[in-house]
Amino acid sequence: MNTVKTGWIGLGKMGVPMSQQLIKAGYPLSVYNRSKDKEEVFKAQGIGIAASPALLLNAADVVFIMVSDDNAINDIFHGDEGLLAAKVSGKIIINMSTVSPAISKEIAAACKAQGNYYLDAPVSGSVKQAEDAMLVIMVGGEAGAFEQAKTILEKMGKLVMLVGGTGAGNAAKLAINTLLGIVAQGLAETITLAQQNGIEAEALIMLISNSALGSPFIKIKGDAIVNNNYQAAFALKHIAKDLRLAKDLGLATPLGYTAYQTYQAAEAAFGEEDIIAVIKQVSKG
Repeated sequence: MNTVKTGWIGLGKMGVPMSQQLIKAGYPLSVYNRSKDKEEVFKAQGIGIAASPALLLNAADVVFIMVSDDNAINDIFHGDEGLLAAKVSGKIIINMSTVSPAISKEIAAACKAQGNYYLDAPVSGSVKQAEDAMLVIMVGGEAGAFEQAKTILEKMGKLVMLVGGTGAGNAAKLAINTLLGIVAQGLAETITLAQQNGIEAEALIMLISNSALGSPFIKIKGDAIVNNNYQAAFALKHIAKDLRLAKDLGLATPLGYTAYQTYQAAEAAFGEEDIIAVIKQVSKG
């Protein structure tokens, strides 16, 4: 049993398997989620349930956060019973959500003023990688806090890297997700062109997968298109949000900005489906 007491906020598709890795590693864990039904699985495991973020921080040495966006982070920190209301010191708060570098810098300053440490540590990978502890974790923040937290982070990922100061982890994740959006759209356009010229998607995916361009992503998303399976592993609405954040950072390059426009246009109709549902947008013509 590890002696570092951990807390987890955000029990969504990623938060559940990621927090389970801490339980497997023997870390004492307490959890908090705004929707109480998602806490039931943890309650059944004998895991402590905190009534608020503030109470969770009081009970933990290190708190992890995995939520959807900047608005959720604002609520978690600035709410009446938010983390900043705990008024404790000496804690490490690790935000693993994909949010803006700006909000990380703002929150880090507020945490530092109370004597706590804040790390932004978003992840690359989806549910399967979270379940297998094979995420790539990119961290921004103070080196000393990173070294203290690294051992715990390594329980969730295959690579944990400090990439710079506060906000650098967020910026790295937005850069990676810009590439993700471009590649998904590129695959969708490639399959659309092939289909328009009488080539079956399944045949094209086999050709690509056996070429220098083959990759696990191409195979998985190509097969999803072939099987008409658009159940979200990574919802299109999330890449649309991430590209908005990237644009706010200055994304104006030809491919990146085109991807930004495509996913914004697709979000209303296909936002709840997987990212590769972008093929439904590009095939409109």
